[in-house]
Amino acid sequence: MTTTASSSPHSSHLSPAFPGRAPWGTASKLRAWQQGAMDAYLAAQPRDFLAVATPGAGKTTFALTLASWLLHHHVVQQVTVVAPTEHLKTQWADAAARIGIRLDPEYSAGPLGRDYHGVAVTYAGVGVRPMLHRNRCEQRKTLVILDEIHHAGDSRSWGEACLEAFEPATRRLALTGTPFRSDTNPIPFVAYAEGNDGIRRSVADYTYGYGNALADGVVRPVIFLSYSGSMRWRTKAGDEVAARLGEPMTKDATSQAWRTALDPRGEWMPAVLGAADRRLTEVRRAVPDAGGLVIASDQESARAYAKLIREITGDAATLVLSDDSGASGRIEEFRQSRDRWMVAVRMVSEGVDVPRLAVGVYATTIATPLFFAQAVGRFVRSRRRGETASVFLPTIPSLLGFAHELELERDHVLDKPKRDGEEDPYGPEADLLKEAERQQDEPDGEQDQLPFEALESEAVFDRVMYDGAEFGMQAHPGSEEEQDYLGIPGLLEPDQVRLLLHKRQERQIAHSRRKPDEEADLLELPADRRPVVSHQELMELRRELNSLVGAYAHQSGKPHGVIHTELRRACGGPPTAQATAGQLKQRVVKVREWATRMR
Repeated sequence: MTTTASSSPHSSHLSPAFPGRAPWGTASKLRAWQQGAMDAYLAAQPRDFLAVATPGAGKTTFALTLASWLLHHHVVQQVTVVAPTEHLKTQWADAAARIGIRLDPEYSAGPLGRDYHGVAVTYAGVGVRPMLHRNRCEQRKTLVILDEIHHAGDSRSWGEACLEAFEPATRRLALTGTPFRSDTNPIPFVAYAEGNDGIRRSVADYTYGYGNALADGVVRPVIFLSYSGSMRWRTKAGDEVAARLGEPMTKDATSQAWRTALDPRGEWMPAVLGAADRRLTEVRRAVPDAGGLVIASDQESARAYAKLIREITGDAATLVLSDDSGASGRIEEFRQSRDRWMVAVRMVSEGVDVPRLAVGVYATTIATPLFFAQAVGRFVRSRRRGETASVFLPTIPSLLGFAHELELERDHVLDKPKRDGEEDPYGPEADLLKEAERQQDEPDGEQDQLPFEALESEAVFDRVMYDGAEFGMQAHPGSEEEQDYLGIPGLLEPDQVRLLLHKRQERQIAHSRRKPDEEADLLELPADRRPVVSHQELMELRRELNSLVGAYAHQSGKPHGVIHTELRRACGGPPTAQATAGQLKQRVVKVREWATRMR
């Protein structure tokens, strides 16, 4: 049974901060959802419990408060926390120490020191020595906290190791902010139920989604600022291609245009980093210690972005690389400082707690809902009322889709039916997993091809997405029109953000109308009239329009060509084959209107 606590009358009084020393007897310091989850657990006293809470909501506080209660009441004698990364297991040990639970994050084997209540380990560590942890569970009553439990399905060996290690545990608490995976590896200790459609989905015992957390003021609202622009690259076959981000393209062309945009040697990344830094400056007027994070695809890009930031701002960025032994220390140092920027490869996409992060640049080509949600989760942790988060994105249809769907709650699906001709929505993440598992010296059939080469890129401010709506007209980097959006105050109530965005767009439209036509070098239409669609979605729109024109031709007796000409005259724009998604949608509405009048 899924439960929510967003309607609690007490939620508005609760501090978003970690509640200091809060053992089981001081539960009044918990947030409303944390208390609700505690109540649900204590009423049921289950062996297995899955709590799904949006990144930034405070899963660690809930889990440790529950652990304190179970230890105090002698339900368990020790605690084992399993985390995805080395950094996170240390973070768990530090958080536990603040409420009087001592966990050893360096434990590897043998008896545990008398001063400790348990251990903090990684999924990889459990995978290496499952029997060690099984023996510990068999010797003493154990609570196992499985943080970001979806990682236990990362490989069959990790899942099997967790099952073997923790099958004898007295209690198992599974936590996740994103309970969905691209593959069909069952997640250990998670219940699945078959729906009316015959598909099995994960079942949470308690759910607290982003929408609920936003209503309670526990997380920040997110403003997404997307950038388009012209790209030119050379393919592996040696062909030169030019395209514009946001225009419908094939999957391969979209991927190559995206890689071109993120190339640090082009003009797109410096322009976007400069815009993000100006946004950070504005946010710091109201939130003086606000920080920014650039999420990079690889170490080479991360180093290049850090160099660009130094050139743009005059200050060095904190560089965090996943194979660097000092990474955890650098993240902690940045967390406690007032430095402006951190650049990191994917390791900070999940679980890393730096509450002052308020501005992000999504500079990676990973396009999965899991990674995107975890990445955005780094910026939403609220510290005081009115803080907003700003995330900069390339205008890529899938990313804009994820941004609009941020409030959706997803479950892990075990059965994924695929119809003939339908593209697998989980394909990109499955490909990512496959690439990660491939041996570096394993042939991939590309040895005889030329390397992909980004040739040039330019950035154009494209739109702002906020609370399901889109605002803004295209503008050049550094222009007054762009600054209108970058300059939105960093401390505002959600309804004030929406009102300001409406006003900024109205001002842009009025300014555009006063300009002579020959000065309109960018597409000067509001964002909601410039839908970003994929190549496949554009083909569907053309098919829909042609089908409606055919039906109207049968109804009116007019030839198809005449109807298409009349639609162009009424709505403007080029022939159907060259029309944009917005123009096609306008024509679909118009021909339906004509057909309705004839009835």
